[in-house]
Amino acid sequence: MRILQIIDSLEIGGAEKMAVTFANSLANKIEFSGLIATRKEGNLKKTINSNVNYFFLDKRNIFHPQAYLRLRKYCKVNKVEFIHAHSSSYFTSCLIKMTMPKIKIVWHDHNGVGNIPVKEGTFYLQMFSVFFSGVISVNKQLETWALKYLFCKKVTYLPNFVIENKNYARVTALKGEAGKRILHLANLRHQKNHSMLLDVAKVISAKHKDWTFHLVGKDFNDAYSKDLKEKIVSNNLQNHVFLYDSREDIENIISQSEIALFTSKSEGLPVALLEYGLYKKPVVSTSVGEIPFIICNGLSGYLTKVDDVATYSNCLSNLILNENVRKDFANALHNFVVKNNSEEAIVQFYLNWIKKI
Repeated sequence: MRILQIIDSLEIGGAEKMAVTFANSLANKIEFSGLIATRKEGNLKKTINSNVNYFFLDKRNIFHPQAYLRLRKYCKVNKVEFIHAHSSSYFTSCLIKMTMPKIKIVWHDHNGVGNIPVKEGTFYLQMFSVFFSGVISVNKQLETWALKYLFCKKVTYLPNFVIENKNYARVTALKGEAGKRILHLANLRHQKNHSMLLDVAKVISAKHKDWTFHLVGKDFNDAYSKDLKEKIVSNNLQNHVFLYDSREDIENIISQSEIALFTSKSEGLPVALLEYGLYKKPVVSTSVGEIPFIICNGLSGYLTKVDDVATYSNCLSNLILNENVRKDFANALHNFVVKNNSEEAIVQFYLNWIKKI
């Protein structure tokens, strides 16, 4: 079997991590495992295993003939049978299929848009889905959505998985007092709802002055980022909330944190949640996407409604005050992730499924 993973960039993000993780995991299990970044490289390039056939396409715009010719040549030379297209890379993949019809396209939906009707922004996805041979959804909501709106009906639910890295780099040193750090791993995007996070930080900083919030994720230096930074200043949170931009030593950052958070408005199945579980961190999260199927409220973490700042702050405060609860939640989440999101189980299911499409 010869499978190529395609992703738009190698900046650190959930879909990007999964593209690399699939390529790395498949490298010793199939005849050919390739990985292409179409538009931009990034920190994740360093995590690609040497036995993965990696290529940077350097696609400059949506219609870049030279890039498509390079991709077509790559697929032909390496006898690619399946293109596993992650998130928005389906467009590039489908254009290749138009000239190489024997290639099968698998689209991987990471993005948590299952509640968005087609008329509000997914028209092109629906149109290009006629070229898909299969669709992978990272939660059940997205699976239902794909079956309803897309033309491809070979849809499967496949949870993300993570692999423990015991030899991680130690580059980033988080600010604040050790043992009193709260981590939020998410790129600075509207979907991630950093505004709610700052509202919670304001409440917590008044009650627990020594605890600090650490926001790690790509800063796009756009209007959203500007508003976020202005809100930190206007609420006098400069000594309680710290921004780090994108970092590559995520395991190291998680190890320096005591509690982990999600405040998202929507999610698929965030890789960061699995990383929190793998490295035994208790979590407070909004109840969105696949998260309620991973966290059992009150047993392996706390779940609240989106923008319910009062409840969220109370849950976080309870974790701050109760070390034993933190340990119980962390162990329960760890056990779930190890049992249900292991590399061996997920990759074997994937290979069995892809053979049948």
